[in-house]
Amino acid sequence: MRRLRALMASAAAIGGVLAGVTPAASLPAPGNTGQGKLTWSSCNDAATPALQCAMLDVPLDYAHPNGTRIKLKLNRLPATAPRSKQQGPILLNPGGPGDSGLWMPAYISGKIPQDVASTYDWIGFDPRGTNASEPHVTCDAHYFDAERPDYQVSKGTSQAWLEKSAKYAADCAAHWSWFLPHMTTVDNARDMDSIRRALGTQKINFYGGSWGTSLGSTYGQLFPSHVRRMVLDSIVGPTISWYDHNILQDKEHQRRFDAFAAWTAKADSVYHLGTDAATVKQKYYQVEDALRTAPVAAAPAPGRIGPAEFEDTFYGGGYNFLRWPRMATVLSAYLTRHDTRPLAIAYNSYAAPGADDGTFPAYNAVQCTENNWPRDWEFWKKDQAEVDAVAPFYTYNNMWYNAACMFWPYQGDRAGRLKITGKGLPPVLLFQATEDAATPYEGGVAMHKALPGSKLVVQNGGSFHEILFHGNACLDDAFTAYLRDGSLPSGKGFVARTCAPEPDPAPVYVTPSPTSLTAGTTLAPTDPQAVHGVR
Repeated sequence: MRRLRALMASAAAIGGVLAGVTPAASLPAPGNTGQGKLTWSSCNDAATPALQCAMLDVPLDYAHPNGTRIKLKLNRLPATAPRSKQQGPILLNPGGPGDSGLWMPAYISGKIPQDVASTYDWIGFDPRGTNASEPHVTCDAHYFDAERPDYQVSKGTSQAWLEKSAKYAADCAAHWSWFLPHMTTVDNARDMDSIRRALGTQKINFYGGSWGTSLGSTYGQLFPSHVRRMVLDSIVGPTISWYDHNILQDKEHQRRFDAFAAWTAKADSVYHLGTDAATVKQKYYQVEDALRTAPVAAAPAPGRIGPAEFEDTFYGGGYNFLRWPRMATVLSAYLTRHDTRPLAIAYNSYAAPGADDGTFPAYNAVQCTENNWPRDWEFWKKDQAEVDAVAPFYTYNNMWYNAACMFWPYQGDRAGRLKITGKGLPPVLLFQATEDAATPYEGGVAMHKALPGSKLVVQNGGSFHEILFHGNACLDDAFTAYLRDGSLPSGKGFVARTCAPEPDPAPVYVTPSPTSLTAGTTLAPTDPQAVHGVR
């Protein structure tokens, strides 16, 4: 405990000197930010030769636009339609906070009819401080290294996690105190307007998923006259605190885990894990408990897969139900064949860390800074235990992922989250699933209420987080029509259109290939969207 107190004091001392997130209301009125110019050149992308790349200088602090500059990495897929039919740039963000948008121009433009796609300049970008933008903020490159402490507080690891989280916050502050207070959603929205200015256009179009919906609505609140069309997919509610949002996530992830267990039980002839959901869930916890005693090699990733890595491998099923066959195979292989290869493959595909802490600094810099988080561990312990009683699958995993906010030195009031009113915005098109685990349904309802004139399209059920571009014509056709000519769903009720989810995946045993785990192999999800979105 003495070490933890020292770490807390260190973070507080740094924060006491440097904290101070400039409230959005006190920033100068939108003017020329002094952003740099865009010089496009080939990205040398063999799969998409037309893709162009550029770096853009923007102010670190928009309250001092002539001060320190940072760089944003952008790419674009230019419109190919005749100039008279072109509809301008559409900026793209997949969420995170902090995830790269550079994969999106080629991917999304390839998912809609080319007579529509060809009329837009598709613009991807890496948010400030992340990925290929400069600088790339790294607080602790080894934070996610396996094997990490058990998430479950009943296993006596709370002190280890508190120390780990406090040290992470202190390391971030020690190395990036000049940058972290300027990574809020408002800062990123102002970056979008710098991009608009550099593109030389009066209005932009926007597609955002997950945290990208918060980014888009914030941009629309700051710069409504510069929005032409806006699509928000899988929506973060505009009024809920990030702490409370995580509690909603816990409950929805439990629902999706229950759905996975029921789906697996129907396929007992394939997986042999039981014919009812309760038995399947018991088998899941049986494997997790076994990994506490005997972790397995994570190769080709370094380290070992213990209970924390196991949980991380499975929670992604709430984002993408196409993972369910592999997840069920992991349990079946371990319990019925004593085979750990499917577990190692799934971990490397879904949960193994990259070369550093990735977008985790940006995630914390946005969420921890934009609200007042509870600072008292005793409050967290009591409050989260109540959530865990009804949603044990994800609660403590999610709690420790966000625990750095307990110690973050730049907590503010609500300076980073504007009140969203939609004043001056054109009609916004909203997409939301009723069983979205990462951005629960309540967020879509709240955003629809906050944006007069918006239209809400609802998927009644669960399949993916970020529900567009998976081949669901009911959803995708609404997006295409809106981008084509601004047409909106004609329904007059609160929900303008209701769509069914995609059918459940076929239950198949995913047999490992002989080369699945060769040294140096990099395994990745088949769908780029699988790894994006508010955790």
